[in-house]
Amino acid sequence: MKNSTARAMQDPVLSAKDPVLGVEGVSKTFGPVKALQDISINFYPGQVHALLGENGAGKSTLMGIISGALDPSTGTILVGGERRERLTPDEAVRHGISIVHQTPALAPDLTVAENMALTVPESMRPPLAQLDPWVREQLSKVGSAVSPSAQCGDLPISELQLIEIARALAVDTRLLILDEPTAPLAQDKVAILFDKVRSIAAAGVGVVYITHRIPEIRELADTMTILRDGRMRGTYDPQAKTDDEIVALIAGREIEAVFPDKGAQQFAERPALEVRNLSNEILSDVSFQVRPGEIVGIAGVAGNGQPQVLRSLAGLEPAKGEVLVEGQALKLGSVSRSRAAGLVFMPADRAKEGVLADFSIRENSTLSALGRFRRGIAVDSTAEAQAALGMTRGLGVKAPTLDTPVSNLSGGNQQKVVLARALLANPRVVLTEEPTQGVDAGARSEIYTQLRAAATDGLAVLVVSSDAMELEGLCDRVIVMSSGSIVTVLEGDQVTETNMMQAMVATHSQRHTGDRDGSSSRVRSKTGGGFGAATLRNSAPTVVISAAILAIGLLGIVTNIRFIGEPNIYAVLLSTSALALVALGQFLVVMTGGIDLSVGPLAGLVLVISSFFWTEDAGALASTGGLALILVVAAGIGVLNGALVALLNLPAVAATLITYIAIQGVSLLLRPQISGYISVDTLDLINGRIGVVPVAFIVVCLLGAALAFILRRTMRGVAFRATGSAPAVASKVGVPVRWHTFAAYVLAALLAALGGIMLVGQVGVGDPTQGIGFTLSSITVVVVAGTLLRGGVGSPVAVLLGAILLQMLFSLTNFLQLSTQWQYWVQGTIILAAAVFYISLRNSKKLNATT
Repeated sequence: MKNSTARAMQDPVLSAKDPVLGVEGVSKTFGPVKALQDISINFYPGQVHALLGENGAGKSTLMGIISGALDPSTGTILVGGERRERLTPDEAVRHGISIVHQTPALAPDLTVAENMALTVPESMRPPLAQLDPWVREQLSKVGSAVSPSAQCGDLPISELQLIEIARALAVDTRLLILDEPTAPLAQDKVAILFDKVRSIAAAGVGVVYITHRIPEIRELADTMTILRDGRMRGTYDPQAKTDDEIVALIAGREIEAVFPDKGAQQFAERPALEVRNLSNEILSDVSFQVRPGEIVGIAGVAGNGQPQVLRSLAGLEPAKGEVLVEGQALKLGSVSRSRAAGLVFMPADRAKEGVLADFSIRENSTLSALGRFRRGIAVDSTAEAQAALGMTRGLGVKAPTLDTPVSNLSGGNQQKVVLARALLANPRVVLTEEPTQGVDAGARSEIYTQLRAAATDGLAVLVVSSDAMELEGLCDRVIVMSSGSIVTVLEGDQVTETNMMQAMVATHSQRHTGDRDGSSSRVRSKTGGGFGAATLRNSAPTVVISAAILAIGLLGIVTNIRFIGEPNIYAVLLSTSALALVALGQFLVVMTGGIDLSVGPLAGLVLVISSFFWTEDAGALASTGGLALILVVAAGIGVLNGALVALLNLPAVAATLITYIAIQGVSLLLRPQISGYISVDTLDLINGRIGVVPVAFIVVCLLGAALAFILRRTMRGVAFRATGSAPAVASKVGVPVRWHTFAAYVLAALLAALGGIMLVGQVGVGDPTQGIGFTLSSITVVVVAGTLLRGGVGSPVAVLLGAILLQMLFSLTNFLQLSTQWQYWVQGTIILAAAVFYISLRNSKKLNATT
């Protein structure tokens, strides 16, 4: 392995006179939003270059362009002595650019070692099977003792941040980007990080340090550049500026005349909302009050717990503490209880949480208030429309009619609809996160006016915003948070952008060494070895299915001793071979977060095709041609499914339902009636055995073992699992997510075709309806095997065992002389039982991890 700092010193590109990396005239737009405008900046070897600016100033966008996660709209990047229009994540890594993201880019279902291996090139680390000692060494350099085999989804944010830092430092680094690296760290870990930053800078590595904390800038930075509103405001010597001057450069704006008058600020003594000691993984003993008629803002650097306050109160995130709404206690943890108590939440992300895009303005506006318009079992549409019209007119929603789909509205008008819904719900307290995010100035003014009007009418309003100017102009009182705690409260004339900024950047508060959530004890429990909660959780399906197989076997013996006779064992294993092949293909697709409904009809199509080519009078050439045609057709169907899902972004259910119907139609067209008997020699070949065990079953077991090895012991397998576990994270670190998704559908089709060949051996005649049941059965097996339908977690071995279990159950129904419909009842029952069991198991692990 190479020494990164030594290379940095020897590389002529990294001489003190030449920049490690530079950008010239870089701009970036997202639709109408100009995130960056004409940025030109150079980063030099051996220099710690601080990058400052408010939330939304463009810092993270610029770093995304430099690290290859984003493409610039205009401008060039100077790297490695050449000018480039863009970089990919892989190219950025090859050029020695490493980034520690503010939100750790780690796949939750992968281990610490696997996550580190994803972004560290093989030339700079040991092989995957020998990775643990190296990972421990890298983690120890940043003060982490977490086990390499710990699953990242089980770790607290502080440890994840250290893993991110260790991963960035482990590569052949020329330019290290640290985006708010100290936000979740304990003070002792901060000291270790600072020492590491100084040492790598002294060795000639360039460092970009993004932070809001002025003391950190003074301690580390050689120079600083300030961004504001997507533009560069200048590069300065941090030691030559006072704190006030730095704050003024960061903020640099006057309050615009868009805010309504705050009034006399006389509020009732009894609070509408009282919060005492609100705590969870992020928050620590947060206590405050909001009185009727008062607008209270929550300010802080991103990542310090502001949104979690609102989401906990709204019942969207777990938390402990005491909450009173107009004197009545509210039990946390339920959206319906929070709504019933009068707390209404307006989320920051309109697209995902705020609006139903295909619903009309009327439907979106009244969704939370339908109870007001109910007349018996029906909704009074006239009253509903009148209420929606009055509210949307008051907010100035611009649309042809109330029946216009919300997706046709601008962002500002969509936000007004979200506000309309909140106000129509007759709330006691309005919880609003980033109320004017992505909204033009005119719409902002209207939203501010309505929020102030709601407060004047006696509502309590709690606002989280990353825009300090917005909080200054709108709020009567502002709570400033850092590291999940309240650090100061500003009232009256104290509510200024400058005071908020000073409180945010001047605080020295960090998490205590022990972590507020008790995470350190949990982390220590994971450092002793790899057999922990994640291991138990991942092995649970294999253990449970094995026990179920044993139980079914005993029940079969009690029912009829012939259940374990040679003929039945052979029949069960033979039918398992066909189902397991199809289920393994389904498993690969589900691991990417998709589903393939077409596998059943595809297996049936193989049966139909074989009935034309594998007959008694067919020669060797025809038989070989039939096999080739089967594989070509299967590959073509896989390519079609993969293209629809991975390239055209069609929902997997819709895409594969289309092919399901098309394939079944072709089968029925080719064989409208059952005909075309398969030759005996072909059946003997497919159904060959060694003793009581079918040869095909042995092959399937070897295939399952090979898949398990690939998924767990190779980098291709790790990247494939990352694709389903966290596709956005996987893309950010350079994993070809689309390619993996595409490949999964192609492999699923080929495996379904092999399953169809095994079906040929069992059916022996061209019957186009025989394969359809494989779709439901394969999904049943995948669910029983504990594979998460969102992707990323699963075991091929568990899939094989699941196929055996299901076929044993089918066999038992035959021995009990039950009708075919019982097979559907059995499948439905075990799907439900497995889903409930595995969800309960995972939820219990999460609960244990947070209590």
